Amino acid sequence: MLRGRVHAHLAGGPTGARQPEEPIRAAFDAGGHRLSYLDFGGPGRPLLALHGHFCEGRTFTALAAALAPDWRVIALDQRGHGRSDRTPEYDRDGYVRDAVALLEHLGLEEVVVLGHSLGGLNAYQLAARHPQAVRALVIEDVGAVVADDLSFCLSWPRRAPTRAALVEALGDAVRYLADAVREHPDGWGLAFEPRDMVTSHAHVRGDHWDDWLASDCPALLVHGTDSDVLGAEHAAAMTIRRKNTRLVSLPTGHTVHDTAPAEFATAVREFLAQLP
Repeated sequence: MLRGRVHAHLAGGPTGARQPEEPIRAAFDAGGHRLSYLDFGGPGRPLLALHGHFCEGRTFTALAAALAPDWRVIALDQRGHGRSDRTPEYDRDGYVRDAVALLEHLGLEEVVVLGHSLGGLNAYQLAARHPQAVRALVIEDVGAVVADDLSFCLSWPRRAPTRAALVEALGDAVRYLADAVREHPDGWGLAFEPRDMVTSHAHVRGDHWDDWLASDCPALLVHGTDSDVLGAEHAAAMTIRRKNTRLVSLPTGHTVHDTAPAEFATAVREFLAQLP
């Protein structure tokens, strides 16, 4: 999910946004694999943020700034991404278990869960399977049916001898992958294995209407009008068929929070302000 739309790191938050304190980086054991997360802290109510394929928790840095101090954003590096471990499995149950494990680790209940792309599917499946854990949902540009493909990432180099060589080999894609560039013991590469992303996305593809309709907590669906992942008709159908769901469409592509950070934060903040 994210062809030509993968995450580009934001240098700062929306204009006028309050910059939060430096987030705390922490990790824990989630039943045999290590998960890393960022806790942006503050006195506000907790909001769990789940990123899309190729990304990591810090993609929500600008959003955390915009929502502070009313909301404490906790952004997970999901399995196989960022500083979290790779795992043998990338199935739907595994991602949901990881989210539950983080909430249990932090002692949190009834949180707002925000997810982009892969993270959006994980978020509404978490609400479907653990409704007591989710107070409300913010779903960014993912549908109840997913049909796109990630196999293009298999052409990206696994390692290069220098950062410059990796950047050259990635070509135009590098502007979306700046955060994912890492120096590994055997050379320069990405923070994820492309083959893991393809395996993960194979479990994302399909019909998830039952999960989308299984919960009735308040939900905000944010749709990019130029997205090639979520179409306008499908977004409208998701809103009509699920109770307590509001649709906001913004003139962006798939990575709404990245392309229009101020507008995205405003939509999220207005939705959160209406929660009881």
